Amino acid sequence: MRLEGKTAIVTGGSRGIGRACVARLAAEGATVAFLYNSAQEAADTLAAELCAQGRKVRALQADVRDAKRAQEIIDSLSNEWTRIDILVNSAGITKDGLTGSMTDEQWNDVIDTNLAGTFNYCRAMSQPMMMQRSGSIVNLSSTAAEFASRGQVNYAASKGGINGLTRALAKELAARKVRVNAVAPGMIETDMSQVVRGIAGDQIKNIIPMKRIGKPEEIAAVVAFLASDDASYLTGQVLRVDGGLSLGGY
Repeated sequence: MRLEGKTAIVTGGSRGIGRACVARLAAEGATVAFLYNSAQEAADTLAAELCAQGRKVRALQADVRDAKRAQEIIDSLSNEWTRIDILVNSAGITKDGLTGSMTDEQWNDVIDTNLAGTFNYCRAMSQPMMMQRSGSIVNLSSTAAEFASRGQVNYAASKGGINGLTRALAKELAARKVRVNAVAPGMIETDMSQVVRGIAGDQIKNIIPMKRIGKPEEIAAVVAFLASDDASYLTGQVLRVDGGLSLGGY
């Protein structure tokens, strides 16, 4: 198993892509602590299921917008585990709306959760990884950062910010052998995309060259690769995993 003996933190791990990442990292041998905000039942269920399979997994409550809580979690796990090898920033929300009618709450909640939340954990994790001179950070972006739809100015801005954060942080940490990359999913079968998929119907499949919606597990497989030593010479990259959607055309 590629991640045997490694330790990992996954934010937003109780559902969707984050949930798939928790399961995949644990299946590859990592000890995983994943964070949830309000979905305690889903988090407890996931932890119980994976532990019953012999995986080393636990759930921790945290709002990624809380920088103090981020530092507490990193400090606590660093002391317990001695080292943290992998950080996956998967926590994210959408609150779509046209710009002219978008509320401060819609804008701030998305930016604070998606972008500031990612920053909070990257900042807290940077020092320990630099000191141990190893580590892999994987941020969840989106093809919406470059190919946004109407009503997504907040979401697109947050994911574009994650792309910039990823590249800049990769330059800062590379000399200390810490890698920072991002994965930009296209249309994936999650609760978050359900409304869009419901409205678009089969039309969305028609504009995806592979003619299907992606699965969370397919994103998790790429995340696991980036987290592993198989990606040891890869940093500062944003990998699109979208079935060819970003190629454009019909």
